[in-house]
Amino acid sequence: MTVTWEEAGWERVAPGVGRCRLPGWDCTAGLVVGADAVLLVDAGSSLAEGARLRAEAQALTGRRVTHLALTHPHFDHVLGAAAFAGAEVFGAEGADAAPAYGREELRADAVRHGLDARAAQEAVDVLVRPHRTVRGELALDLGPGGGRRVLLADVGPGHTAHDLAVLVPGDPGVVFCGDLVEESGEPQAGPDAVPSHWPAALDRLLELGGEEARYVPGHGAVVDAAFVRAQRDALAARFGVSHRS
Repeated sequence: MTVTWEEAGWERVAPGVGRCRLPGWDCTAGLVVGADAVLLVDAGSSLAEGARLRAEAQALTGRRVTHLALTHPHFDHVLGAAAFAGAEVFGAEGADAAPAYGREELRADAVRHGLDARAAQEAVDVLVRPHRTVRGELALDLGPGGGRRVLLADVGPGHTAHDLAVLVPGDPGVVFCGDLVEESGEPQAGPDAVPSHWPAALDRLLELGGEEARYVPGHGAVVDAAFVRAQRDALAARFGVSHRS
């Protein structure tokens, strides 16, 4: 028996598209429901969080998650991936070999940010890297006859060297941005960020979604195109980078 988005504690963003804000780091996980397949966007920060997302996705859709898109290789987005046995895992080109996917680097980063050391170790011991990487764009068909097509786009570098966005066409369209966009705080630029390209990555998000799309950040509330433009301009000013207007 399936439940509604509201009953599951998820926010319905568009028909067949939802998201939840996970506790701890206010990290977003997204769900796109097709007739034949189910796509999850990001997997949470631990095996327990991944298992929670798996159970909620099953309750919402009545089916298992068949596809998993990882927006970038940071612990709070990837350490739950091993909970999705059988799902095809996607990342941006090069993400499968990214230094940030080193087990010790991920474990240390997770613990430094407050994840329990045992939970961090358990997750990295069964770490799942992307099975398929996206160069440019890749269309996924989640329904018969192209009834629900989702576009995966390698839009980075920016927040990391390997940023993947997910566009769900529709009325409205929805763009899952990963941490290229953050609403609940200033975008975080760690040692693996590429600030010189970040504003251009946001230009690419705007090209994908257009003016009417709903933009789902990696952390925080759903925003509009005006918010993404303003954050692009703020990042350009912060890092002294020129960009297209």
